[in-house]
Amino acid sequence: MNTNYSIIGKMIRHNPEFSLKAARAFTRMHTATVIDRKFGKGKTKKLALVYFRITPLCNLRCLMCNQRGTNGVLNGAFAAKEAKKIVPVERYYRLVDELAAKDKPMFYMWGGEPFLYPGFMDLAEYITTKKCMLSVNTNGTFLEQNAERIVKNGWHALFVSLDGFRDVNDKIRGDGSYDKVVAGFKAINEAKKKYNSHLPYMGIVTTVSNMNYEYLDQLVAASRDFDLAWHIINLGTYTNKDIIAEQRVFMKDKLDCDIKCLEGFDTGFNAGIDGQKFSEILKKVHALKPGYPIITVPAINPDGITEYYADLAKVVRKECPVPWSQVNFDYNGNVHFCADYPDYIIGNIMDNDFYDIWNGERAAKFRQVLKASPNGLFPGCVRCYQNMLFGKKVKGY
Repeated sequence: MNTNYSIIGKMIRHNPEFSLKAARAFTRMHTATVIDRKFGKGKTKKLALVYFRITPLCNLRCLMCNQRGTNGVLNGAFAAKEAKKIVPVERYYRLVDELAAKDKPMFYMWGGEPFLYPGFMDLAEYITTKKCMLSVNTNGTFLEQNAERIVKNGWHALFVSLDGFRDVNDKIRGDGSYDKVVAGFKAINEAKKKYNSHLPYMGIVTTVSNMNYEYLDQLVAASRDFDLAWHIINLGTYTNKDIIAEQRVFMKDKLDCDIKCLEGFDTGFNAGIDGQKFSEILKKVHALKPGYPIITVPAINPDGITEYYADLAKVVRKECPVPWSQVNFDYNGNVHFCADYPDYIIGNIMDNDFYDIWNGERAAKFRQVLKASPNGLFPGCVRCYQNMLFGKKVKGY
């Protein structure tokens, strides 16, 4: 768990095309971090990865979700109200044209549940016709009925959420959700055989909480026949009221920005996670040798796991490089850098061309403030998933 480098060889053997394109994107990210972050004065030329949170709607109510979970910021009728603001698909077509012509970035589509966006399948197909790599993050409940088209259109990757074997998963995500995902995997695999295709590569993403961490080996044992390419164990994005308060003051002072999204991660589902017990479970997981890489995000020293969950202010990754190589498009057209904290808006694609926004005044200011901040982070960033994935590892963790 201390490092994920051991899985690189397996990734290349299992999915060389995906690995090659991903490597190209990560090289661009690294270049942006080393050169543009240091010398760019808030500007950058290295766009490698774009995220589309394409809809606020979801058919599930996963307990730990910052959007629709226990403390979700899109709970109640708010999400339905927000869904009326979604960007029309025609604007996305023009945006895809822009991005594909200039940078050919990786496209990562998520939500809410992306399949609930009107015209989603058409938009996904359009992206693949531009020879760009398309990855979709989904709860998996719509895969079965869309399997043939997904395979025929050549999606590159599916990141499917599962948090445990049937009973554990359904307690967190909703009754029947596990079986729907399994049926979706089966349909995708049947379509791949029918069309003699190795795409899409499929993997599970598991969000760790005190509701499921003791049972991860059961999920891995049950998943060995799903023909997966990876299993990502996300240690989770958590925060508390003190961190939120510090972030609120910081963002107002430095960027004149109010915050609301961070509160969705103050769930308490990190409480009581026993690092020693978790380490033993992970040993069992790897001992099962399912035939595909199992990746923890972040890769962390087992001795630091208890502290990771108990001391949420402890910095384990620093110097977030995301704003120099990645960008997020929200369902309402807002453009921002932080996937889960979309409070600071650098522009809106309904009002301006993207590349005018990407290196505009607000974008440059955000990058400069972030770079100058202690540890290259804002106070609320200490457990951000993007920082856990891309940030610089702190010694000892």
